[in-house]
Amino acid sequence: MTIRVMLVDDHKILRDALHSVLEREPDVSVVAGASDGNEALSLMEACKPDVVVMDIGMPGIGGVETTRRLLRDFPTARVLALSTYSDRRIVLQMLEANASGYVVKSAGRDELLRAIRAVSQGRTYLCPEVSAIVVDSMRGKRPVEKPRADRLGRRELEVLRLLAEGQTSPEIATTLYIATSTVEVHRRNIMRKLDLHSVAELTKYAIRNGLTTA
Repeated sequence: MTIRVMLVDDHKILRDALHSVLEREPDVSVVAGASDGNEALSLMEACKPDVVVMDIGMPGIGGVETTRRLLRDFPTARVLALSTYSDRRIVLQMLEANASGYVVKSAGRDELLRAIRAVSQGRTYLCPEVSAIVVDSMRGKRPVEKPRADRLGRRELEVLRLLAEGQTSPEIATTLYIATSTVEVHRRNIMRKLDLHSVAELTKYAIRNGLTTA
C-alpha cells in the first residue's frame, strides 16, 4: 500500500528536497505541500494524506495548533513532527496535541522514512534524541504517577506494554497468541479505565510508570 504524505513547512527549498527524497521510495507518494497551517488544513479534504509531516515553527498557525485542529477534523490522519526544535516543552506539546511521532531535522533520510512508515501503521515513533528527552522528562521532571495496576488486568498490562513499545494490534495478537479483535477490545478497555484517548497518551503513561523501556 502506498503511503500518501503531505509536507507542511514554510521553507520551500526544504519541502522540495523532502519531496525529492520521498518520491524515490516505491511505497511513498507526496500528494501535497503546504507552506503554513492554514494551507495544510485547506488541502486535507482534497488530498487525504495518510501522514502529515509537520514543521513546528511556522508563521501564522504554528505546528502544534495546526496538529490539534487537523486531528480534530481528520482523526484518522497521522501527524509526524519534523522540526529543528528538540526542546522538551515543544516536544511534549506536540505529543499532547496527539502527534504520532517526532523527528528532528538533523536526523538522516533513513530515520525519517522509518518514522513515516511507523506512524502510517498506527505506531508512535520518536527519534532517539527526542525519545531520550521524553523519558528524562517523564521520569525526572514530573511527579511519577502511581501505577493504577488495580484497574488493569494482567493481559491488559501486557497489551499496554506492547502498544507503548510500538507494536500494532496484529503484532500484539501474534505475540500474545490471541485474536486481533481481542487486542482491540483490550485497548479500548485500557483507554476507558485510564481515561486516555490515544496511543501517544498510552505510551507516555507507560513510560511515566515504568511499564516499558521504550
